[in-house]
Amino acid sequence: MSLKKSKAGVDAPEMKPKIERGEFDTVSQEEVDEIMKNYDPESNVRVWQGVPQYVVKCILAAFSVYTIYVTLFATLQDLVRMPTFVGFGILMGYLVYPARKGRQKINHMPWYDIVIMILGTLSYLYIALTVKSLMAKGINLAWYEYIIGAICVLSLAELCRRSVGIPILCVAGFFLLYAIYFFSKKVGIERAVKQIIYRLVFTSTGVFSTPIDVCSKYIAVFIIFGAFLERTGISDFFIQMANSLAGSASGGPAKVAVISSALCGMVSGSSVGNTVTTGSVTIPMMKKTGYRPEFAGAVEAAASTGGQIMPPVMGAAAFLMIDYVGVPYSSIIVRAILPATLYFLGIFIAVHLEAKRTGLKGIPRDQLPVFNQLIKRIYLLLPLVVLVVMVSTNLKTMAFSAAMAILFAIVVANMDSNKIIGIVGCVTLLAYIFLPPLAGNVPALLLTILVVVGLLCTAGGTVVKGAKMNPGMFLEAMANGGKSCVSIIAACGIAGCVAGCISMTGLASQIISFIIRIAGDHLIVALFFTMICCIVLGMGVPTTANYCIMASTCAPILIKMGVPTIAAHFFVFYFGIVADITPPVALAAYAGSAIAKSDPMKTGVNATRLAIAAFIVPYVFAMDPTMMFVGIEHWYQVVLICITSVVGIYGVASGLAGFTYTSMPWYTRILAIAGGLLLLAPSTWTDIAGLIIVAGVIAFQYLMGKKKPAAA
Repeated sequence: MSLKKSKAGVDAPEMKPKIERGEFDTVSQEEVDEIMKNYDPESNVRVWQGVPQYVVKCILAAFSVYTIYVTLFATLQDLVRMPTFVGFGILMGYLVYPARKGRQKINHMPWYDIVIMILGTLSYLYIALTVKSLMAKGINLAWYEYIIGAICVLSLAELCRRSVGIPILCVAGFFLLYAIYFFSKKVGIERAVKQIIYRLVFTSTGVFSTPIDVCSKYIAVFIIFGAFLERTGISDFFIQMANSLAGSASGGPAKVAVISSALCGMVSGSSVGNTVTTGSVTIPMMKKTGYRPEFAGAVEAAASTGGQIMPPVMGAAAFLMIDYVGVPYSSIIVRAILPATLYFLGIFIAVHLEAKRTGLKGIPRDQLPVFNQLIKRIYLLLPLVVLVVMVSTNLKTMAFSAAMAILFAIVVANMDSNKIIGIVGCVTLLAYIFLPPLAGNVPALLLTILVVVGLLCTAGGTVVKGAKMNPGMFLEAMANGGKSCVSIIAACGIAGCVAGCISMTGLASQIISFIIRIAGDHLIVALFFTMICCIVLGMGVPTTANYCIMASTCAPILIKMGVPTIAAHFFVFYFGIVADITPPVALAAYAGSAIAKSDPMKTGVNATRLAIAAFIVPYVFAMDPTMMFVGIEHWYQVVLICITSVVGIYGVASGLAGFTYTSMPWYTRILAIAGGLLLLAPSTWTDIAGLIIVAGVIAFQYLMGKKKPAAA
């Protein structure tokens, strides 16, 4: 689910913690806006004021209403629903995104943007309105229909450049040129272009393939839900809760960054947006505490990027995997739990050891939010809990579940804690009375969570007021949901073109054959080359399109080599995502370095080192998917896997940090890393050997630390 965080400058209800931004924050709002514009194309928007602003908001909100209606009630044919959906996206996109970055004139839209917007929108609507005749003609289209098809592709590509960025267009351009070359050798350049336009626009193997299909059915509704969820103040709640839990510990601000970015990132579809939004608070705090600027920026970038792999949301990947892999949502999030936990645990251990090594302290308790006050706002999680439970238990369709979650978000934003308690009590009572005979034990988990939330809301005694979503805020949330859909529509459409070019030319099978020929019978070699492909293809590409491209190009390689389908898709997804922190095109790391005012390349290298789990764990579950709880027969196997994996990550992280109780000499660091890797490898003998090595290193370091204490 690609739930977009509200960008800098968008109004959102804020909590009033004891810790004030001014105490630590050296990043002005203007700097935050500038960083967002430089590294996140979605933040570079037109400036509308007065009546034009209201009209644009109404158009964006109308799209949200249309999307909810179509996903819940309409039964349109696919080649009517999808072109209408994309056409609406073209209309919104050119109203929102200008052609160039920089300061925009107020209430100004150049004539050429108006022309492109009208032509692009009408072209997609033409396909929706004449779909029957187009299907009857097949490839024998009229000349003007090929022009309409070309306009569809070009207007979508230009919108993608504006709202997503150039890297994905470079990938798409390469495959498109290859397709033209491939067909021109057989039928000539003119017929080749016509054939490509036909397949990309007038069939279900291009723009209107799986990415746009899933986006129009599910993802758009979840994005709209994210806009409403943001209005409840949940992001600020996550940050303040992380401050309360970890702010006073050694190197507290860095631990706050890891926890808050994991929580905020799992409901965010943007590594860069999450880095800037959360990092504008956490990075200055880390620097003030004593962390090096390049380390502070790297921590935030690595944690924010990891939010895309954090269940239960995982950006939009979980919902796309349902179609690509053919497994239920609940199965996907269960498989993702341990790898994601190891990823964030590795970062958390690294920042803890860095704090111990340099003697960094936490934030004084009296400057932190009070946990007992924060816990009374735990009801803000209700919309997210309802969504996940309904989707994972198949109570209703995913679209219906998202619509119900939107209603819960609206209710939560307009209620205080006492009213929430009453609603929770009534829902629980009615569910116990009516649901068991209808749905068996399905509501058990939801009811338990509702009861727990109700009890927690009663803690304290004072009433916590909600955000009070008035009609203006409702319109704003609907408009923000529509705006956030634009980049996803553009990215999914272009990703569909990439997949279409690959399938129509047979390039995927050639890539598979090439890598298998090089790897031979050695799976590790195939995994390495696939990793390189994923990192290169994923550079600068947003989460949704990233996974679509990886699923089409790289996952089949591993499946052909015998890797289980679910493990293959997780492997390529992980390495596509870490491209955001892997130099030379590490957009999240560079955004973090801009806030930290550090060297971009050093920040990227540090982020890669901190996210080392993302470079190790995929190899482990690809070679033996027991880490993803595949093939597990007994409960104690799960416990054993969790313990060995956690100790293994500690060994690797401590070896890379070069510190446990005291500084580690080079040979001890190598032993710690080797022991950690052995523990991560799925084998009894490697577990025993790794445990002995890591335990020995820790014991040796403890004794050395007694003789030479760490810095105070």
